[in-house]
Amino acid sequence: MMTDIDTIRDNFAFLDDWQERYRYIIELGNDLPAYPEEARDEQHKVRGCVSQVWLHTTIGDGSDPEMKFLGDSDAHIVRGLVAIMLALFSGQRASQIMKIDAEETLRSLGLNEHLTPQRSNGLRSMIQRIKHEAASALATA
Repeated sequence: MMTDIDTIRDNFAFLDDWQERYRYIIELGNDLPAYPEEARDEQHKVRGCVSQVWLHTTIGDGSDPEMKFLGDSDAHIVRGLVAIMLALFSGQRASQIMKIDAEETLRSLGLNEHLTPQRSNGLRSMIQRIKHEAASALATA
């Protein structure tokens, strides 16, 4: 069972030391559900990430479908960041995904100040990919 975004926020508030927060981010990554081997391909790769990052999307039915995401990375910290993004977006309706301010969530966790520019760019690429998939789901529904 993945950790929800409110629990992640609470745990971040509880941990004041960034070394502890990094350990927690790595733990979140270790708790990611298994990623399907057959989806480790070019089609599922997130462009703009220095590490390898894959994102698999499942789109529900209806005019505002529920969207579920699986993700993985070959880097420990990045896997944890993927877990945070999945906690934020997975299981939401497409219209809700379009309204989520992921950058604000990253700021509220203090991540924007503690990530390298490459990791920040990679996270933005992942957010853009998720929002693009939500927009496509709404357009085709």
